[in-house]
Amino acid sequence: MEERKTKFLSVEQCVDLMVQEFGNDIKIGMPLGLGKPALLINALYQRAKKNPQINLTIFTALSLEKPVWSSDLERRFLEPFVARTWKDVPDLDYLMDLRKGQVPDNVTIHEIFCKAGSYRKEPKMQQNYQCSNYTHTVRDCDGNDNRILAQMLAKLDGPDGVRYSTSCNADTTLETLRLYREAKKNGKKCMNIGMVNTQLPFMYGDAEVTADEYDVIIDDPQTYNPLFVTPRLPVSVADFMIGTHISTLIKDGGTLQIGIGALGDAIAYGLNVRHNKNEIYNQLIKDSGIGATYGPLIDALGGTGTFAQGLYGSTEMLVDGFLQLYKNGVIKRKVYHNAAIQRLVNDGKIKEERIPADILQQMIEAELINPYLTRKDFESLQKYGVFKDDVTYDNGHLVKDGRRFSALLTDPKNLEAVNEICLGDRLKKGVVLTGAFFIGPTDFYEDLRKMPEVERQKFEMTGVDVANQLYGGEVLRSLERKDGRFCNTGMKATLLGAIVSDGLEDGTVISGVGGQYNFVSMAHALPDARLLMMIKSTRLEGGKTLSNIVYNYGHVTIPRHLRDIVVTEYGIADIRGKCDQDIIKAMLNVADSRFQEELLAEAKKYKKIPEDYQIPEQFRQNTPERLAEILKPFKAQGLFQDFPCGSAFTDVELMLAYALRVMKTKAAGPGAAEIPAIMQSLPAEVPANLKPFFERMDLNNPATPEALQSNKMLMLAFRMAGFF
Repeated sequence: MEERKTKFLSVEQCVDLMVQEFGNDIKIGMPLGLGKPALLINALYQRAKKNPQINLTIFTALSLEKPVWSSDLERRFLEPFVARTWKDVPDLDYLMDLRKGQVPDNVTIHEIFCKAGSYRKEPKMQQNYQCSNYTHTVRDCDGNDNRILAQMLAKLDGPDGVRYSTSCNADTTLETLRLYREAKKNGKKCMNIGMVNTQLPFMYGDAEVTADEYDVIIDDPQTYNPLFVTPRLPVSVADFMIGTHISTLIKDGGTLQIGIGALGDAIAYGLNVRHNKNEIYNQLIKDSGIGATYGPLIDALGGTGTFAQGLYGSTEMLVDGFLQLYKNGVIKRKVYHNAAIQRLVNDGKIKEERIPADILQQMIEAELINPYLTRKDFESLQKYGVFKDDVTYDNGHLVKDGRRFSALLTDPKNLEAVNEICLGDRLKKGVVLTGAFFIGPTDFYEDLRKMPEVERQKFEMTGVDVANQLYGGEVLRSLERKDGRFCNTGMKATLLGAIVSDGLEDGTVISGVGGQYNFVSMAHALPDARLLMMIKSTRLEGGKTLSNIVYNYGHVTIPRHLRDIVVTEYGIADIRGKCDQDIIKAMLNVADSRFQEELLAEAKKYKKIPEDYQIPEQFRQNTPERLAEILKPFKAQGLFQDFPCGSAFTDVELMLAYALRVMKTKAAGPGAAEIPAIMQSLPAEVPANLKPFFERMDLNNPATPEALQSNKMLMLAFRMAGFF
């Protein structure tokens, strides 16, 4: 069969080719999140809209969309922010139509993961949701006859020619490329499409790919659009307290996985404070009672000292928090993808990357390599600096400057000569983070783009089959991921330790399983790892505060036999290996005190805890007010601010957002009854101190009935927030 060469086409030419090759049945897969080639999928989608004969099926996850508004007041706040933040970022046409109920019947969208709650009221998306473990995504899409991969690519022009990278989405792409390569050998029709975007940071590791992996590459400067950004969210007191508890369980020299959002930022911030403001940090641990309550657990699993060795990031998602940790000197432990080297590093036999003169002898004695050095072992050791770059392997010999040494290292004199002449001085190509995909705020992308190549190479991107599990490389990955602390987020937890993360008990999908199970499984598989499951103890729903710690629930994501450590803003529940009554006691201790007695009564009702059991007094003060008091003196010192890593909002916008949030919260609760009276008492003129806010909302001189109403509602928001 004649080898197919890469075609360099325009967007429309690529759509023409898909229709030509696959006819009227087109099934296309795109990566999660950032890596979707928006302009290409838009062109294909519009083609299907115009031609009802085309049956288009889209397999993807986390389709990104800009914020939308449902009222004039929301529009006035969001519209300028959206225009500024997502300037020239293309929308996904199928999402725009989905929100308007206009997706045609000949188009089907299967998502395996979505932004939390984004499709809660979308029947088609609920019905077509494809529940799949992250590491099973490629298999499951292939089982549904997905035969086209389309993704965004990064490009790097250099002295050796053009190089490409899957960059933000090595996750499922690399496995798909391998799958399609084998499928083509067996005569199956598949198509790999890469769409270049020079705005995308070029990432290294397994993410680097060659052009011949792709049937089509679209490289048109007119499609180099800005990247979709995810602005940082405010970090609440509850978030900070969860992050602080987590920070005490991270061991120096260990491994860290965190996720996106406020909780991920809170963990990163807690670790940064621990490392760079250690005296203040330990004062917080003392004043909050965390040290006194969890001292033995902290001593066993983590610590409160600085990070001398630093941490290695082994994560599904490279998030902004990891870059903050890197900048602040916490993420710095390097790993090397060679088990013999990594074993010696872990055992302290290699320090500060200096290669000991007897390294080969140590490896032989520890049975890390065979006495007869194979070409494969030689090349791997040379890659990481053990052998000098100009040493070669030839027919069972090491060759340096024309001198030949036997690769059989049992002869002491031969080994001595090899050590003296062939060994390098320092290890190289160590990485501080391994991830599978990324997305983040504007400055996150900018930091990656500006990072020198040698520094960016420390952040490698690889497939989710590598990042999220041990299979296929258990020995090496276990060595690299030592003292792993895998932090994940759940929506609810039961008193018996089960975790609800992806959906409701009526079957409604909230987000998706994603890779959570992988990290749960890995935490149990590694002898020194722990799973840190983060649960906010309460939520606000319909104006009411409800507990996220429940006795039982009709749907779980992580079953209770895989329980480990649950962390809420009120504390740490170490429930691995515990019996039921002790699990319940630990979970009650980290629940909000407004719900503790009710939960305890449920446990007693079902005979799962002794009738005379009482919650210890020290855990009966689990209230938001107490947490606020704990952080108050530290906030006064400038710590634990709402946006510890910066914000895309201006100061005026932050105050507006606060006032609008207060009004929304109070309007959904008992305070709603007071609103008519407050409205009657509002001043006719905008108070002087509020004019900058009304100017930002273009409401200083309202000229229409709608604008007048928005003016009054904004005045109400500031009154309810206590601004006047």
